[in-house]
Amino acid sequence: MAALAFSIAKFCAAQPSAVDSDVLAALQALAQTYKTLSSGLIYEKPPQSPLPQELYAALVAFLDEIKKQQAESASSDSFKDTEVFYLLVFLCRMGLLRTNGRPRSRLFIEFLRGQFPEAPKLKREESRIIVP
Repeated sequence: MAALAFSIAKFCAAQPSAVDSDVLAALQALAQTYKTLSSGLIYEKPPQSPLPQELYAALVAFLDEIKKQQAESASSDSFKDTEVFYLLVFLCRMGLLRTNGRPRSRLFIEFLRGQFPEAPKLKREESRIIVP
């Protein structure tokens, strides 16, 4: 869960125009994909907007990489699709609780960024204003 949250925060740090609704749209679409995948069907419906679609693709690539690493290591405790679905639903619900519902809200993104205070990839650019 921490790795998935970190990848969302890293994506949002690289895309300063990302807002909570973009993250939630990508998480909801990915959760829906994993819900159908756990039932045996392969059906993807990525979000229509460009930014949530990019985040959706980045998360799919991240999860595929994790599955590939687990397959190579031949560990017995690999992730199941239902477990990934529950994880995505949890992150989506946490996002709904952390955001205030405004169109340009970034509270959930800031919450995720705050969970990794020492990560250099998530550091904010220092203000260029000189305070006397």
